[in-house]
Amino acid sequence: MFEAWRLDAEEVKVREESLRARLRALTDAQRLAYHRRCSPLLKDPDTYAVLDWLFLAGLHHYYLGRHAAGTLNLLVMLAGLALLFVQPWLGAGLILLVFVAELPALFRSQTVVADHNVRLGEQVLRELGHG
Repeated sequence: MFEAWRLDAEEVKVREESLRARLRALTDAQRLAYHRRCSPLLKDPDTYAVLDWLFLAGLHHYYLGRHAAGTLNLLVMLAGLALLFVQPWLGAGLILLVFVAELPALFRSQTVVADHNVRLGEQVLRELGHG
């Protein structure tokens, strides 16, 4: 849930370039197998950012396959909305907590999704026996 807070953009770029270098070293047939396996699984940073912006309640986590973080986010947001009618300060506090926790994900969507895609690419290379 806090990956946007901890990710180092430079480290992600280095890992991304390393992955590209490893892919360049593959044969054409190996690269084709990699792209056939990996391409449908890659995620788009703009879609991630839109899901975060429009649905602060965790849909962007589900988009990346992080179901536990998405569920936690959704439950806290729903609890906050429900508490608005009973304990307005507590409800507003929970909603604010989700907002503060997730705001960096919106502004760092490029890095968050690049990290996800690099991890996915490295996993696919290992599965194909090239990692």
